[in-house]
Amino acid sequence: MQSGDLWVFGYGSLIWEPGFDFVERRLATLEGYRRAFCMASIRYRGTPEAPGLMMALMAGGRCAGLVLEVDEAEADAAIDGLVRRETPFVENEPDWRWITVDLPSGKARALVFWAGPRGPSIRRALPLDLVARQLAAACGYRGSCAEYLRNTVESLEEAGLHDSNLWRLQHMVAEEIDRIFPAG
Repeated sequence: MQSGDLWVFGYGSLIWEPGFDFVERRLATLEGYRRAFCMASIRYRGTPEAPGLMMALMAGGRCAGLVLEVDEAEADAAIDGLVRRETPFVENEPDWRWITVDLPSGKARALVFWAGPRGPSIRRALPLDLVARQLAAACGYRGSCAEYLRNTVESLEEAGLHDSNLWRLQHMVAEEIDRIFPAG
């Protein structure tokens, strides 16, 4: 890592749809946080009638993901795009911060979004069966929650990362979709 380059920690959609050019990606681990579907979505991946859930990082645990390196010359544009994408509405409390991640080669400082989220759209400690039902039924203008989950699971696997909690949730969502839309 060169001085001035920007690293962005991806644990969900930033892995499979970063929205900016990067020069390198590396496996990284963030201690003290875990993935959780805990952000209500009535626009991106849901509607008021069938709200979806988006991922954030909640306190506790450990999260394996990727850091994406942005060239110093592109850092301002990447940050601007990320802030517009990740916190697009005035009513959201922007929740981005600088963190330290563990890389195979040592530690790095990285930017992360929605770590320890706050605000009225946060749903804490939802039972997994409720999360699965919401993910199976919700779809907004950016696509379905089931697709969001599948893309994350597949992208993590392609990077060599296996998140057993997401796989379990993926299985539960698939069963729920089969229940909602029976074959035949």
